[in-house]
Amino acid sequence: MLKLNTKRTFYIGFSFFTILMLWQVYNYYCPMFLEELLNSTFGAGDYNYLIGIIMALDNILALFMLPLFGALSDKTKTKLGKRMPYIIVGTIISLLAFPFIPFLYIKNSLVGVALMMGLILIAMNIYRSPSVALMPDVTPKPLRAQANAIINFVGYIGAIIGALLTMVFTKKQADGVSLVRDITFWPFLIVSFLLIVALVVLVLKIRENKIVAEMQNEMAEGEKLSETEETILDDKPLGKTDKTNLWLLIFSVFLWYFAFNAVETFGSLYAKNILKTNSWGLATSVLAVASLIAFLPSGWLSKKIGRKNSIILGLGLMIFSLTCAFFVKTFGIILILLFAIAGVGWAIINVNSYPMFVELSSNKNLGKFTGYYYTASQIAQSITPIIIGFVMDWLGYRAYFPYATIFMIIALIVFVFVKIPHKKANNPDNIKNENSISKEK
Repeated sequence: MLKLNTKRTFYIGFSFFTILMLWQVYNYYCPMFLEELLNSTFGAGDYNYLIGIIMALDNILALFMLPLFGALSDKTKTKLGKRMPYIIVGTIISLLAFPFIPFLYIKNSLVGVALMMGLILIAMNIYRSPSVALMPDVTPKPLRAQANAIINFVGYIGAIIGALLTMVFTKKQADGVSLVRDITFWPFLIVSFLLIVALVVLVLKIRENKIVAEMQNEMAEGEKLSETEETILDDKPLGKTDKTNLWLLIFSVFLWYFAFNAVETFGSLYAKNILKTNSWGLATSVLAVASLIAFLPSGWLSKKIGRKNSIILGLGLMIFSLTCAFFVKTFGIILILLFAIAGVGWAIINVNSYPMFVELSSNKNLGKFTGYYYTASQIAQSITPIIIGFVMDWLGYRAYFPYATIFMIIALIVFVFVKIPHKKANNPDNIKNENSISKEK
């Protein structure tokens, strides 16, 4: 019987913890930094489209780096393993560079802030694909949704910490939200310190090569229970059905990130201009807490109703919450509840989507497939800030929620066409039967 090593999976999640914590602070402050610096540099005006372009130009680097470093890590062999060297280097660069964003904002340097945002993105993308690939490297395929639930649980603790930092270190004045330059440095500095702590824990607790060697037999057993039409081999192309599923998954991931990143990128500006509040950090905190609570049950849910049905449910919850949020005119309990529902939906989607993706990979190209997964999401995050910025400049901030809702609906329509073969669950009898069949052959 395959059994998940919960403690080890928890430690592996520390790398995802650093990623989500940093991006939470990054996504909250950087659009407001850019808005203020653009107004001070070029005069008062509507710069949403330009802000979207600057955010997207940073993200475009990831389109090349995520699959590149995923594939490079597949071929890397060191005493630290094949993923850990990238995690260590990327994390160190990130924690050293991150505080320079507010420092250059305080110095009123638009170019400096934009360039430092680009450097942070480069550093993060060095280790994002290797970091995520580490979990399936040491987790059999039938257990990956449960493992991913734990990884996301740890990661969203980081997201909650990041959101709380945005709440503590942002002031509200009579005329709305006000960024006070002498305190905006602190959330970035705190994030860098916590990156150091997480990296130390990861290095001390995860001996990659040793774990991979210990897991060889269980990984082979898990491969026999893979939810694929044909057996996945290292040097064999995907079959027709599996290849179709891969492209449908790529497109689905693109669409739901296209919708969700629009909510992330312009949320603080929507709250400032429409809801007249600086409490957007509370809304994102509720979303993160709801996701945190839902992650572990989502792993259980996938065992009961399957990964595909779980994702369909998650998309339905997202569509419901985003649709209702459009009609909310003030920041209050209703919007908070809707964000809680969205958080549950997003948790279910995230727990099950990545395991479905790497189900189609072998052990030798897992990093490359992880790169494909994040390339799909990153393309969406590169394009959507530009488009929604343009749409909101054209139609106003009221287009914010309908934009996200429409693309979530399209994502659901595309995902429904993914075909999952009906294979038996994690049962040792299945493994014995398959072993005896292979011997007869």
